[in-house]
Amino acid sequence: MRARLAVLAAGVPVELREVVLRDKPDTFLAASPSGTVPCLVHDGGVIDESLDIMVWALEQRDPKGWLDMSDAGWELIARCDGPFKHDLDRTKYATRYPEDDPRAARARASEFLQELEGQLDGHLFGAPTLADPAILPFVRQFAFIDKAWFDEQPWPKVRHWLDRFLHGDPLASAMQKYAQWEVGHPPVVFPQDATPLPLAR
Repeated sequence: MRARLAVLAAGVPVELREVVLRDKPDTFLAASPSGTVPCLVHDGGVIDESLDIMVWALEQRDPKGWLDMSDAGWELIARCDGPFKHDLDRTKYATRYPEDDPRAARARASEFLQELEGQLDGHLFGAPTLADPAILPFVRQFAFIDKAWFDEQPWPKVRHWLDRFLHGDPLASAMQKYAQWEVGHPPVVFPQDATPLPLAR
């Protein structure tokens, strides 16, 4: 999702091939070193981490200035992708981690959201930066583990920030469903209204 959000913001067209993880085509496995999605193949090689794809897209074109971000933004993203994602997984997929206490994981994840609550002023750093679309999809995942519980927490700024994201056009475009790509079928150009640039796939 967040890779698509950055591609949308950049307006950089890519050839989108929808991969079903339980039925990975051989061409995908040949392209992706990790066998995971997202995976971007471009003239310079292969990128198979979503944050790196975000940066790649915005380095091509950054009309919103998302990369104009302080070191604090990169540090916050790193903490989201590291400790917060670790605790998110152990809350959401508790049966996969029987050695971990999901209540303790949720409490630790909540500390991160409480920190965001104290920092938010419409956006994490006053104006939109890469940190917002990089972190929001994981906050969305955490919120919908138990939305009733989430809505009761003392995080009004986080909820407002998330609600704007949930009801915005970029998320709807990023979440659009596509049919599973099959070898020999043409890929989808995404986003469809992008200004022409050399296509990545």
